[in-house]
Amino acid sequence: MNWEAIQYYIGLGDTQMHWIIRVFIIVLATMVANSIVSRTLIRIDKQLEKTKNLWDNILIIAAQKPAGVFVWLVGLSIAAEISGSEIEPRIADLITLSREIGIIVLLTWFIIRVISQTEKALIASDKPEQKVDDTTASAISKLLRASIIITSTLVILQTLGYSISGVLAFGGIGGVAVGFAAKDLLANFFGGLMIYLDRPFAIGDWVRSPDKNIEGTVEQIGWRQTRIRTFDKRPLYVPNSTFSLISVENPSRMTHRRINETIGVRYDDFRVFPTILADIKSMIANHEDLDTDETFMVNFNQFGPSSLDFFIYAYTKTVDWRTYHNVKQDVLFKAMQIIESHGAEVAFPTHTVHMAANNMDQSADSETSKK
Repeated sequence: MNWEAIQYYIGLGDTQMHWIIRVFIIVLATMVANSIVSRTLIRIDKQLEKTKNLWDNILIIAAQKPAGVFVWLVGLSIAAEISGSEIEPRIADLITLSREIGIIVLLTWFIIRVISQTEKALIASDKPEQKVDDTTASAISKLLRASIIITSTLVILQTLGYSISGVLAFGGIGGVAVGFAAKDLLANFFGGLMIYLDRPFAIGDWVRSPDKNIEGTVEQIGWRQTRIRTFDKRPLYVPNSTFSLISVENPSRMTHRRINETIGVRYDDFRVFPTILADIKSMIANHEDLDTDETFMVNFNQFGPSSLDFFIYAYTKTVDWRTYHNVKQDVLFKAMQIIESHGAEVAFPTHTVHMAANNMDQSADSETSKK
């Protein structure tokens, strides 16, 4: 069976057969090129994993999927131009426009993937000079992605024939109206921006506010609100604008925890009281879990209603809440043991009643005369 017979059976002329063959060749070449590009990038990535530079791996990983789609975009657009020119010449212009928009979208996709991979690399970096905390990395990543998406959208509009200056002018006029209508939303947005810039707290920090009933662990910092998990495991959603109006305390960033306790000794033990204070102060000074480089004191404080009161003031080396309470408990137990070792006792509220002797004698005489 010759070539003319094949054309006869499938019902195609020489011209139709010619462009179909070209389309088939282009599609086949596109498949081969996509396979070569994918394997090449995978091999390059494996080789670059041996280097200490993170940026080359980031670029290769970010380019893998967009590169494959780019090969198919170019191949299919060329094939569509060939087939379209045979069917309808005006389709060529539409195909060219689609290819240009596709390239812009792929470039945007590639840049966004680079930003995401960079964020992951900076958070997981083992080098202190390269490591960035989750909050900062997330904030910068979100800002960059938003900027890239807005820019690519404007470029696509320009490619489609729309005037960017008109779009920007409309956005400026509409922005005023939107600003009045959504001032709370904008206040929360800028509140979130200030959190990212000032960094009063980060994800995972324990925060509380003396102005509001807010206390818990920060789980997420969004552009509109921040989610805090309270200690009873309930989610608390706080609008970001709230943080610009209240004071926020961040106990997670404390350097020490403080012990500040008042203890009372009986008035009957005043003779050994100075020795007790000296021994307790020596114990504090030599305690391995207390930071004696910070201020520490053990001093007689006041004459209480039923006790001689003194206070223990010191700072622990740990900031862990559970460990702190164990250290505090040990200090208080040792203080009680010192008090007991001197034959003294910790005071508790008591009342002493003194009866005058003359009054007792007069009462007894009165009772005798009556009899």
